[in-house]
Amino acid sequence: MAKSCKGLAMELVKCLSESDCVKVENRSFRECAKEKSPLITSECVGLRETYFNCKRGQVDMRARIRGNKGY
Repeated sequence: MAKSCKGLAMELVKCLSESDCVKVENRSFRECAKEKSPLITSECVGLRETYFNCKRGQVDMRARIRGNKGY
């Protein structure tokens, strides 16, 4: 994992671990990250979108030349 997305990934895991999806329903992080239910806060949804855009930017050659817009 690139250093630029590592901080976002750690914040996303921290946010998801504090959400009701993981705490109450005992679901995995992966299942909760894919979900768009009210069990996930808007902060976690924003972190998820930012993290996915960061990962997408690593694959896109144009973004690699300009630099990631992540962390």
